Amino acid sequence: MSFILHGIGVCKGIAIGHAHLTVPAALEVMHYLIPKSQVDKEIQRLDQAFSIVRAEFEALQSSVTDGPALAEFSAFLELHHMILDDPTLTDATRDIIAKTHCNAEWALAQQKEALLAEFEVIDDTYLRERKTDVEQVVDRVLKALLGHPGYQPPAPKHLGDHILVAYDLSPADIMQYKPHQFVAFLTDMGSLTSHTTIVARSLNIPSVVALHHAHQLILEGDCLIVDGDQGVIIVNPDKYVLDEYRLRQSQLELENQKLKRLKSINAITLDGTPIDLFANIELPGDLEQVKEHGATGIGLFRSEFLFLNRDDLPDEDEQFEAYRAVATKMRGKPVTIRTFDLGGDKKLKHTTQTAANPALGLRAIRLSLSEPQMFHIQLRAILRASKYGQIKILIPMISNAAEVDQTLYLIEYAKHTLQKDQLDFDERIQVGGMIEIPAAALSVEVFLQKLDFLSIGTNDLIQYTLAVDRVDDAVAHLYDPFHPAVLWLVSRVIQISNRAKKPVSICGEMAGDIQFTRLLLGIGLQQFSMYPAQLLAVKNQILKSNLPDIIPLAHKIIRADNQEKIHNLLAKLNS
Repeated sequence: MSFILHGIGVCKGIAIGHAHLTVPAALEVMHYLIPKSQVDKEIQRLDQAFSIVRAEFEALQSSVTDGPALAEFSAFLELHHMILDDPTLTDATRDIIAKTHCNAEWALAQQKEALLAEFEVIDDTYLRERKTDVEQVVDRVLKALLGHPGYQPPAPKHLGDHILVAYDLSPADIMQYKPHQFVAFLTDMGSLTSHTTIVARSLNIPSVVALHHAHQLILEGDCLIVDGDQGVIIVNPDKYVLDEYRLRQSQLELENQKLKRLKSINAITLDGTPIDLFANIELPGDLEQVKEHGATGIGLFRSEFLFLNRDDLPDEDEQFEAYRAVATKMRGKPVTIRTFDLGGDKKLKHTTQTAANPALGLRAIRLSLSEPQMFHIQLRAILRASKYGQIKILIPMISNAAEVDQTLYLIEYAKHTLQKDQLDFDERIQVGGMIEIPAAALSVEVFLQKLDFLSIGTNDLIQYTLAVDRVDDAVAHLYDPFHPAVLWLVSRVIQISNRAKKPVSICGEMAGDIQFTRLLLGIGLQQFSMYPAQLLAVKNQILKSNLPDIIPLAHKIIRADNQEKIHNLLAKLNS
């Protein structure tokens, strides 16, 4: 029987294959009493189970040595390690055994329920979803206690085209499945902010989550079509649907092959206007993708990823080496390093700061200025690395002139300390600011007097303009880059920057979305920064665009007062 399931597409693309179902080992937990003389041995049995799972995590960590997902997998494993060693899990479970003389499985299950109940009352969506990580770790320990340490899936019958179907997957599970090379995966659980979603994107596998009952409705070996663009699963499609999707799949692959030919071609419009296409990166290891897609520089180096998923802070030398490595490998091409954009959902492990609304709290440049010593160390590291390439400094989330003035003063102070230490740096290093807050977009003239360049962070600009939390599924439909107010603010920043003859770029999702390429060109944008994988498609759109033809229609779109009109005009612009 053929039918269709709808979920959330978290990674684009089309995959066609056969279903391989994975069902977690049964975790039925019995309750029985332990003689007082055996309580210590029961606690030892619990500790042994914890040790087994700890060893599993260490083996998983050593099995992944490279690739674009290394940083994400390491982060997830480190989080699961922390949960495994947390006293609220380990000590509390031992106490339950000691006080009630119950078996280890029952004690662990009771403590698991207590911890999950605490997560249910957390207001923050992102933190509340971390209860899944607790559940995944405890279930692994329960499997060890029940004689199921670690679970390796059997090899699917249809090698080479298998699609993983699961109720839920942890990052550690995906690492175990990785050698089987699934062409896609889908889960009943998950959301746009779940860890599984993040891993899916890093692996670039067509994936759909939040399908609710897929693992109950789909049978082993069923033929599946996974449409990551639409968030659609077609189960046992008929010949005509299958042929149509195979044709679409072939067309996508052909398009990707054609795009690869553009790698060494300069991004120039039909009327001869050169456009800069930069790449966004998190870590020095991302540079291979940057080179593979022919980026002309780094438009956004998210330096905060050097600070995350660790118990300590990177010192000056460690940061310097990371920044120098990127500058050196880019061989003189521009490298824009954003000072750490920490806070919000990117918290340091050792911090105890909490906020009712993290997106509006102590984050980005606000946090940097409140931690001058930590900021000073980073500024010295960036300045030292500027000797080895064309490095620029980018200040995140500026909202007023005082923040810029304080930052510029701290940069000058960092330069002074380097001079005292007789360390070289680029004394004319450029400093820019990110326009991510409506207040900054409305007072952009002030910032242009103080800074060398600007970068528009459209993700946060949309969030703050529309008062929509972009990681909250309940209001995700209200997050709208086509909103007239958003487009007007973006256009305003670009046009005023151009009149001031100051470079301006866009580094948010809009930069890599080809729906917006011609519109942004038409309102004067000449610098785009995006994920490396998006770069060639945007370049292709630029090469087919003629500015005199698109400028009038682009300005008509900016003046439009409703989304329907904007969509119609944008379709005409892109035709």
